[in-house]
Amino acid sequence: MLEHPLAMGSARNWLRLLSNAEGIDVRYLPRALFVMTTTLLTSPLRLAERLGYGNAVRSTAIHPAPIFVLGHWRTGTTHLHLLLCQDPQLGYVSTFQALAPGFCLVGRGLIERIVAFWMENSHPTRLIDNVPLRIDAPQEEEFALGNSTPHSFLHVFSFPRQAADLFARDTLFQDLSPQARAEWSDRYLEILRKATLQAGGKRLVLKNPAHSARIRALLELFPEARFIHMCRNPYDLFLSTKKLWQVVLPRSQLQAIGPEEIERLILQFFVQLVQRYLADRELIPPGNLVEVRFEDLEADPLAEVSRVYDVLGLPGLAHVEPRLRAYLASVAGYRKNSYELTADVIEQVNRHWSFAFDVWGYRRLEPSAACDAGQAAD
Repeated sequence: MLEHPLAMGSARNWLRLLSNAEGIDVRYLPRALFVMTTTLLTSPLRLAERLGYGNAVRSTAIHPAPIFVLGHWRTGTTHLHLLLCQDPQLGYVSTFQALAPGFCLVGRGLIERIVAFWMENSHPTRLIDNVPLRIDAPQEEEFALGNSTPHSFLHVFSFPRQAADLFARDTLFQDLSPQARAEWSDRYLEILRKATLQAGGKRLVLKNPAHSARIRALLELFPEARFIHMCRNPYDLFLSTKKLWQVVLPRSQLQAIGPEEIERLILQFFVQLVQRYLADRELIPPGNLVEVRFEDLEADPLAEVSRVYDVLGLPGLAHVEPRLRAYLASVAGYRKNSYELTADVIEQVNRHWSFAFDVWGYRRLEPSAACDAGQAAD
């Protein structure tokens, strides 16, 4: 219950989500009430932030060419994001900013330390993998959007029985009204202005898998933006994404669904997200997009980061390289999760994600090869 990602978000936003919910299971009512309570208790902090920092936030100019790291969840976007954030020229949305976007400025200091103490002692690493979890570390800004507006991918975990409709509306922006689209843009720009203000005006590097389907919206806001897209072996990706849902859903959901439905959603969302990306990547001006395979980044991270800097025309790599080497040395003992690659997984991925093998150049396996394939690592 204490781990719900919207616990420090807007009370108004939570009420709007509940009012549009197609039922809440009785066993999850304490969770819903807990989030309602915490959002109400922190409302004075959000008011204080608007009064104390409203003018400063509104007058903050965002760098016209932020760097967006895209790619389906579990394709290595976090690894690349953390590497890029070693560059002192770049800013980012921190974990505290993502979890408490409404009071991340007034909350600096005591409140941030309290949240850090609870978080870093209860979960020193992310539950979905072994990446260290720190309050000041770079974070996916979709958490900030989820805490600020009903139009966020994050809400599929709270309302999984509505997940297909929520994904279509809030990630793919299908049938999203002009008013809702404007609200989404306003909230997102506010999040980025606060991040820019806290970063001292630096250019932002932002990691958000859901943005893979929002290239049109991002280009409307930032025509000069740079994009990095990550892909990964589809078999490993399916297994890792399934683990993500198995970890996040029990800590967020207000509605119950079965494992078969979870697999169906994973298979469906990948197709919708990636096909939207493939359709819209042509809108990105030449030289503003680079595509990275997770396996290449894992094998030679310095070479891949160097290629990213070169293709996107980012300055200062020579000064960043010592920091990159130091960071890589610090995570050299990182231990991956492992999964069993079964014939059923191979058959499902081949059937539903067949196009991905052709687009990204990965080798298809036959279900009979499951024993030889052994385990996948993450």
